[in-house]
Amino acid sequence: MSNRFDAYQQAGVNIAAGNELISRIKNLISGTSTKGVLSDIGGFGGLFKPDMNRFTEPVLVASTDGVGTKLKLAFAFDRHDTVGIDLVAMNVNDILVQGAKPLFFLDYFATGKLDLTQAEQVVTGIAAGCRQAGCALLGGETAEMPDFYAPGEYDLAGFCVGIVEDTKIIDGSGCCVGDHLIGLASSGLHSNGYSLVRKVFARSKLDGEDTFPGLERSVADVLLCPTRIYVKPVLNLLRDLPIKGMVHITGGGFYDNIPRIIPRGLVASIQFGSWPVPQEFLWLKQSARLSWEEMHQIFNVGVGFILVVDQEHADEIISRLHAQDQEAWLIGSLRERDGQDKERVQIVF
Repeated sequence: MSNRFDAYQQAGVNIAAGNELISRIKNLISGTSTKGVLSDIGGFGGLFKPDMNRFTEPVLVASTDGVGTKLKLAFAFDRHDTVGIDLVAMNVNDILVQGAKPLFFLDYFATGKLDLTQAEQVVTGIAAGCRQAGCALLGGETAEMPDFYAPGEYDLAGFCVGIVEDTKIIDGSGCCVGDHLIGLASSGLHSNGYSLVRKVFARSKLDGEDTFPGLERSVADVLLCPTRIYVKPVLNLLRDLPIKGMVHITGGGFYDNIPRIIPRGLVASIQFGSWPVPQEFLWLKQSARLSWEEMHQIFNVGVGFILVVDQEHADEIISRLHAQDQEAWLIGSLRERDGQDKERVQIVF
């Protein structure tokens, strides 16, 4: 008598492996549960009941993103426990820019043939990222698609929903001349510019276990260091201090991301050298023969998140960030834009 799973397994889809993965990750997911979670893993949809008593006019904020070609290095080094943190970070940091607290997160994991150990490592990272962000991993999808992905490879996408009071949405409209820019330290390359990073790495002839030039960490540790999640330190600031604008430095670097939140009549003047540039960026600049302008167009160069604040609050905000083990520096200010300004971001080298 044939097994009802046989036909699909012969086509390349292992239903039993999918069920085994769910069994393995249940505890990981339950470890991210928050007060609003009403459903368990395995349903058709995740249920979440937000506490609306704290809000007068609540607004939901949503984002979706992936990890990009950084995954190629995870495949090359066979290390999959950090890219899930990247996935969460790219989403929660984006909605944080508008002042939103992340409520829940969902993931989509797709592969040609399900490798249980690999998939479990990925979900371990996603759960860790959710705990860092204080949100629930509400559910997700694992798709096994034979012949669609190269052996050993997969793709990741993430989806996040957060909440903010309507009157407390941060959109940058209140930014004005004289406001200060505070840069928050990145953890490294984060998840952008990896198409270039991979080319530089391939030309370098380095191996993942080699010591990264100028550092006491391995190449794999440096290049797969997960994106920093800024949710908790920034939300702590927002409880007591006014922040006029926030920027997540992702694809497009300084030049493309800062103009997204400052009024068109202003220029962000940034003083290069006001923060220490991490060694991995110095190595990339030299190896790829890039100018500093090109570096700031592609990478975060050590600053992963920027706050726009009144001058009078800048010192206190930096002090409070340091107290939360978040490095931060005064990196510039806003000035009026004149007819000579072709760029809305001016970095003084």
